[in-house]
Amino acid sequence: MAEEGMVFRGAAAAAVYVPDEQSGRLRLSEAVEEEPGDGAAFPVSYPTSGRSAVAEAFRTGELVWSAVAEADDLAVIGSRTAREALPADGAPRTAGEWLGAAPLAAGETLMGCLAVRAPGGNGSGAEQRSFLELYADQVSMRMETEGTRGGTGTVADPGVREPGTRPESPWVDLGRMGSFTLAPVTGRIEADRQALDLLGLPEDRFDGRVETVLAQTVLEDLPALMSVLEPHAGRPCGEDLDFRVRRPDGGLRRVRLRFRVLTDDGGRPRRLLGVIAEASHLRPTGAGVPRAQRLSVALAAAATVSDVSHAVVTALRDPLGADTVVLAELHAGRLVVTGMEPHGPAVWGTWRSQWHSEWPDTSPGDLPTLEGVLSEGRTRLWASSSGLEPGLAEAGPGGLAVLPLPADGRMAGVCLLGWDEPHEFGAGERALLTSAAGLVGHALARARSHDAENEFTSILQRSLLPRALPVLPGGTAVARYLPATTGLAVGGDWYDVIPVSDRSVALVIGDVQGHSAEAATIMGQIRTGIRAYAVEGHPPDVVMSHANRLLIGLDTEAFATCCYVALDVEDGEAWVVRAGHPQPVLRAPDGATREVEAEGGPPLGVIASADFPMTALGMAPGSVLALFTDGLVESSKLHLEDGVQRVRRVLASADPGEADRTADALIGTTERREDDVALLLLRYDGLPVRPRRASWSVWRLPDAVMHARRFTARVLRSWHETRETDAILLVVSELVTNAMTHTSGEVHLNLTLAGERMRVAVSDSSPRAPVKPTGIDWEATGGRGILLVEAVCAAWGSVPLSGGKQVWGEIDLPPQHAEADAEAGAGREASWR
Repeated sequence: MAEEGMVFRGAAAAAVYVPDEQSGRLRLSEAVEEEPGDGAAFPVSYPTSGRSAVAEAFRTGELVWSAVAEADDLAVIGSRTAREALPADGAPRTAGEWLGAAPLAAGETLMGCLAVRAPGGNGSGAEQRSFLELYADQVSMRMETEGTRGGTGTVADPGVREPGTRPESPWVDLGRMGSFTLAPVTGRIEADRQALDLLGLPEDRFDGRVETVLAQTVLEDLPALMSVLEPHAGRPCGEDLDFRVRRPDGGLRRVRLRFRVLTDDGGRPRRLLGVIAEASHLRPTGAGVPRAQRLSVALAAAATVSDVSHAVVTALRDPLGADTVVLAELHAGRLVVTGMEPHGPAVWGTWRSQWHSEWPDTSPGDLPTLEGVLSEGRTRLWASSSGLEPGLAEAGPGGLAVLPLPADGRMAGVCLLGWDEPHEFGAGERALLTSAAGLVGHALARARSHDAENEFTSILQRSLLPRALPVLPGGTAVARYLPATTGLAVGGDWYDVIPVSDRSVALVIGDVQGHSAEAATIMGQIRTGIRAYAVEGHPPDVVMSHANRLLIGLDTEAFATCCYVALDVEDGEAWVVRAGHPQPVLRAPDGATREVEAEGGPPLGVIASADFPMTALGMAPGSVLALFTDGLVESSKLHLEDGVQRVRRVLASADPGEADRTADALIGTTERREDDVALLLLRYDGLPVRPRRASWSVWRLPDAVMHARRFTARVLRSWHETRETDAILLVVSELVTNAMTHTSGEVHLNLTLAGERMRVAVSDSSPRAPVKPTGIDWEATGGRGILLVEAVCAAWGSVPLSGGKQVWGEIDLPPQHAEADAEAGAGREASWR
């Protein structure tokens, strides 16, 4: 053991002391020295109530450093500074030596004490103190995992261990631990003899490069190790990391790394300290091997947080016989439960009051024990949860395991396993739980990132596409959108249905070049622009020209294809404009299909002065018009012509009355999609009763309102319409008065009778919309017109129209039979009188 060199950097000797409750002393369990000596590097025992550094560290649970002067004894502590220690009996030591003592603890349970001798000057530095703490953590972990704690029996004086012998007291094999330092700026590593031996690197051929260490690591464990060894990747606190290295004979060795990052005054990483130990004894054996393998395989395939939760429950609960398994993410300073078995708030006790949604959440500060485990970063096991806070006590009355889940230098969450009946933790089970923590932590962090990305893309795509399509008179529109199955689940495909007026609707579909968030953003701008231009009342070719100039003005290299169809729902006449987009497909009422041969222009964003000609298209009631992006009809395995033929076959065989099923049949495929797919279907039914329309240009005369009322009265008489005549004439008077008073230029009156509703619309050349007054004084001479219109009409509003606006109001008319009954009743009443 002594031939293996320094215990860790700067230390000359180290020893482990364990408590002997019968004698009330701390007895030597194991000792190693840098150089062979007389076997008396450390006293055989210390009284726990004495003034030694070892006893004080054991009593206080804190790190203690003591200067040892010439002729002084290691059993006495004089101070934590370099002043002369008090004399006592025992072997003298060399002047200027330091004695460091660190408690060995598993949570709040003290298992013993680690003592280290160092030459003068090595005990006062932050680096040496950090190394001692890391080394003590490794020893504690080893003792806890193997269950080798000090007992109540006496411990024989071990003296110096002979080769091949093993003492009766707990043995942790101090010589199988090594240390190294890493300078993040240069990437250089300095390692001691034990560390290089554990890593399988010959001391005389180690070049001090990080790449050399990484080359020894098993490929699957590289990402986790690189997150520690890469510059600026660590954080200033201890973490556990298990990884495997290849031994010179080709076999694998499992080692455990405990590291800490020292920072400068600016918080930048200055030096990384690491202590590694042999961890092959932690590898599950027997039944534990399949469990660890199953968990690893399940987590590798887990893409979402829900998948990780299911994998943890499946791989740990049943094999370990646990009654409760809970997985919680540490998110924004709160623990949010993402998986629980069995499902129910009773498991969490005090968390019930915070059960706001499907899963509870709480602050770690509400559960001090849990907060301590997360801060410590080490798996904790309790034979019974009695004495713990109520939030944890119900989780495992017979046994509780709390696994902090580290990932990428931070805590991703925590996993709890509880047993209702008394449960003993065997060595293999302890090892499985310890190794599972790292596996689950990295899987949880990866899944959280995956879920966050999916949520972002889903919200972005939903916000850029219509939430719902409007209800159209004389037709039904349905749409489908499927993101590509490769890459980011967001792209530039879009669709829209825009009610332009009471008789006209615009159908739009397009595709921005690329498959990225940038393409989706540009798509949202183009879609918004086209909608605005269409609502303003521009014809289809002008809408497309405006959209083209808009995209060029965005100063982007992206271009877009688009197809715009303006349909008059009353007579079925449509105008089609294309900008480099695939031709629409039309299904006639008899089932025949054809591509609409619409003359097209270049894609949007290519030529600023491009023309976009319009093509007329007639649609009979029962027709189905399909607009789609190229993702539906073209791929690396599907030629464009074949894809269009497939669309025509599906439309021909589909039931035109089932628009949703037709859309599903066109989209329905489980194959991988290289591009997004957008589909917009319109089934045109026509209007069962065509509206009656009349229009008149209002003359700008002093009696213009009178002439408008007379025109309206003549139209109503010609339509044989006598319902709500007074209300209709009142609305005409108020709207025409407002237009003549507040605008200049031409004024047009439009009357539309559609079923049981009369629409009165007045157009003028002013884009300024009417404003409803919030209050009217009794002396006011105006402002009541809009209030009267609102009171009489079922609905009213204002829309932009070709540089001006149109103000409209709709009046509900009683059914014809109701009016006839009212007239008959009035006649009977007159006859009776």
